Amino acid sequence: MIDLALIWAGIIALGVFIYVMLDGFDLGIGILFPFFPAETDRDVMMNTVAPVWDGNETWLVLGGAGLFAAFPVVYSAVLSALYLPLILMLVGLIFRGVAFEIRAKATRTRHLWDLAFIAGSVLATFCQGVALGAYIQGIQVVGREFAGGGFDWLSAFSLFTGFGLVLTYAVLGCGWLIIKTQGELQRKMFMLMTPLTGLMLAAIGVVSLWTPLIDPAVATRWFSLPNLLWFAPVPLAVLGCAWGIRRAVQKRNEHAPYFLALAIIALGYIGFLISIWPHLIPPAVTLWDAAAPESSLRFTLVGALIIIPVILAYTALAYWVFRGKVRHDDAGYH
Repeated sequence: MIDLALIWAGIIALGVFIYVMLDGFDLGIGILFPFFPAETDRDVMMNTVAPVWDGNETWLVLGGAGLFAAFPVVYSAVLSALYLPLILMLVGLIFRGVAFEIRAKATRTRHLWDLAFIAGSVLATFCQGVALGAYIQGIQVVGREFAGGGFDWLSAFSLFTGFGLVLTYAVLGCGWLIIKTQGELQRKMFMLMTPLTGLMLAAIGVVSLWTPLIDPAVATRWFSLPNLLWFAPVPLAVLGCAWGIRRAVQKRNEHAPYFLALAIIALGYIGFLISIWPHLIPPAVTLWDAAAPESSLRFTLVGALIIIPVILAYTALAYWVFRGKVRHDDAGYH
């Protein structure tokens, strides 16, 4: 018998990862913006993502819609628990979206739209990280409803994960700009890539040690035998990817730094899924407890199997059409 709840959980998990993979680097460009005050550099940086940034956010919508359709209990409880950081995240995304549309046409107020782009990118990323940290530390549920307080999400751990995600997206943005730029701007990105990766690794290390301390079940899962032997390659693979980034930067390899950074994030994401499995609302509600009726799962799955290939197709087409380097005198991005 097909496990529809497991299939839907896999679709949502994949959608969230694709969102991080695609929108992570364009949020990262906004995070790096303050370190590049020259208008010509900023024009190129924005033009590297101007044709694709709104399509990237489709995956965030897909994840939310999938959660509502397949796991309405999770949708209700998680949104109630994380209401404020998620609203602030949307405010940040709106600020940067408006900046994308208006900045290129503004003259006297361009510096204000630069500020909106920076603040929106940092706020959206930080709030996503805070929501992730609050989700990992657990959400109080009684029966099938959220039973905690409006500020349960606010903790030292969740604030640190917000800071860690800002660093992570900055690394992705740096790697993307190495691929899409050339000359002096690319040289500066090569210089930034290694120290940013070091800071990201330090943040990942702190979160990896902190998480088992706040949840004994996670500590048992990772550090008991034989699990410890099975999971030991994960941190070793992360260190191997970091070493690869350093070597790629030294050799001026344009593509390896971004894809190796993406591999580190994928390994961290796998570690996150291992830690919470099989719960969709840690620490008590499993994906089978939270699933919608089977008839609903089957009906919505048909729609998902039609829509997802369409999204994949137009996403791939957009990246193919706008492939190659971006130069300051290029036209047609806005």
